[in-house]
Amino acid sequence: MARVLFINGGSEGHVNPTLGVVRELVSRGEEVVYFTIEAFRERVEKTGATVRTFDGEKFIKAFISGGRNYLLERINGLLRTADIMIPSVLEQIEGEQFDYIIHDSMFGCGRILAQILKLPAVNSCTSFAQTKASFDQMLEHLSQNIPTEIRDEYQNLTKKIKEKYDVEIHSPYEVFCNPAPITIVYTTREFQPFGESFDQSYKFVGPSISLRATQENFDHIPIKGKSLIYISLGTVFNQAIDFYKLCFKAFGNTDHTVVMSIGEKTQRSDLGEIPKNFIVKNYVPQTEVLKYTSVFITHGGMNSVHEGLYYGVPLIVIPQSADQPIIAGQVAKLGAGITLQMQNLTANQLSETLDQVLKQPSYQKAAASIGESFQKSGGYHQAVDEIFKYKN
Repeated sequence: MARVLFINGGSEGHVNPTLGVVRELVSRGEEVVYFTIEAFRERVEKTGATVRTFDGEKFIKAFISGGRNYLLERINGLLRTADIMIPSVLEQIEGEQFDYIIHDSMFGCGRILAQILKLPAVNSCTSFAQTKASFDQMLEHLSQNIPTEIRDEYQNLTKKIKEKYDVEIHSPYEVFCNPAPITIVYTTREFQPFGESFDQSYKFVGPSISLRATQENFDHIPIKGKSLIYISLGTVFNQAIDFYKLCFKAFGNTDHTVVMSIGEKTQRSDLGEIPKNFIVKNYVPQTEVLKYTSVFITHGGMNSVHEGLYYGVPLIVIPQSADQPIIAGQVAKLGAGITLQMQNLTANQLSETLDQVLKQPSYQKAAASIGESFQKSGGYHQAVDEIFKYKN
């Protein structure tokens, strides 16, 4: 039995794909100590891991304080989280021994901690992976006309980390992507843009889909055997009352049954009169509902796109931020759905796009083909197989 230190951030998209991996590690005899924020304690504890937490509010405040206008500002924000993460982790594991570390590809200063602790490292990549060459090219493109003070701050922050923790940072890529001897990527090489450009240290294990405990009962009877449309903007950018009302206008009183998840921060009463063919909930057990869904209207987060395609559901993707436009582009490129823009979106556009996806069999066929490849890829079982090969 080995002791595993798992470092992660505090967001659904980064935590959820790891739950099956941790459960599988524990079932194979590993002892896992998992760092995340308090909000995910119960979810992670159900995997059998020991949970330790860091201050999520301080972490986010440090990250955002780096700035949002340039990629290098976000990298500076990640460097600023070092003084939140590193002392907290080191203090809580003082006197303990670990055999290896698994760290998130973006949040938690994983690469730095691995070097401080001198532990073999596994990188957990819950979004699309990036090679150093592609990242450097993107950074150069996005850094034109960047203010000198932002570059100076990057130099100052890396210098401080060297002085404080005796860890050398050689490039922004190390901060943003946390490379390690092996990287577990929770998608397939076929779905990954330019998948053929990644070497064998990248283990494309496919989506890590594991059934999560539902927070409330959901009656499946009204949705079985219907033309079911499922709408969800995920867990972060879901306070979108105007969009939800637009969906009422587009699909209300039609022959479709529509399940709409509005998140915890929006109330049903905020939406006015709800059409009779709509089932509106704050929370929906997504993987369960997708089994009955004809078309999934989504924000394009990696988790949601993976789950939709895993069940062979064609998508209408309305990206909100972060890597969602890239994910949406990949869905459209592979013919498994259509991308729309939230800005200036009309009910007519929504309605016509839905008709197009439902009536053209190519979308269903492409989604089913990708779903089949996802199901064959191994998911969290394959991830742990790869971790054990590396460990041994």
